[in-house]
Amino acid sequence: MDAYDEGSNARHGPDAPRRPAPPAQRGAAPADSAEPDVPPGPEPEPIASLAQPEPYPPGEPRTGIAALSPRYQVGVALALAVVAIGVCVHIGMTFLHVAPANTVTREHGTAVDDWIYPEFEQNWKLFAPNPLQQNISIQVRAGVRGPDGMTLTTGWYDLSAEDGRAIDGNLLPSHTQQNELRRAWDFFVATHDSENRPVGLRGALSESYLRRITVLRLDRDDAVRAATGSSGVIERVQVRSRTSNVPPPEWSREKVSTTPSYRELPWWRVPQDEARGGMR
Repeated sequence: MDAYDEGSNARHGPDAPRRPAPPAQRGAAPADSAEPDVPPGPEPEPIASLAQPEPYPPGEPRTGIAALSPRYQVGVALALAVVAIGVCVHIGMTFLHVAPANTVTREHGTAVDDWIYPEFEQNWKLFAPNPLQQNISIQVRAGVRGPDGMTLTTGWYDLSAEDGRAIDGNLLPSHTQQNELRRAWDFFVATHDSENRPVGLRGALSESYLRRITVLRLDRDDAVRAATGSSGVIERVQVRSRTSNVPPPEWSREKVSTTPSYRELPWWRVPQDEARGGMR
């Protein structure tokens, strides 16, 4: 039989693998064939393909600034920086325009106005009322009657300084130490004229309120107890305010007088029911 016959089961060479014949030809093989029939077995495992694997899918396309070339990215970054600087300058100029008069606005007020007017004019104030630029302390002295019937006038006691010392370094200062004396003085000033005469029906109430606070403070003051021997009775009190301007910073050319000014109120007689809470 020809070795190149397609239907032959003969080997095509000493090293060539045997090619299985189709089922029809295997059934028609002669009985005296030299090679026995090979029983059918499991299908051969498929040989892995030696072809190159498919490449990985490309990454997602870049968007935004990242999609630009480096040259354009630098340009965008510079533009954003210029816009941010312009916004900061505008906010700063607007703040100086609406803020109360201060050292910066006195020095550069023309530049601020040139920036604001006319496009960015503001018709409202940021602070109402204006923040204080003065130090105001409330002081009091008392007329104390001793056991011998003589009246002793004490020196001035700075009640605001005592509150300041109690607040300084205190993580939880009381509302009384922070606001009681200050609010009492503001109440008095709002209900009296420059001559200390009451204006309106609340004038007498503000006097009584301020007087009661000073008597209670003197009652608790150890210095007053020591000066009167702890045996006197407060008959009258006098209150005054000491006002001094806050000095400007060293780099400012503004000239401000630091000489304090005083506003003394008339002597107030302490009623007996209030005097019982005073010095004994």
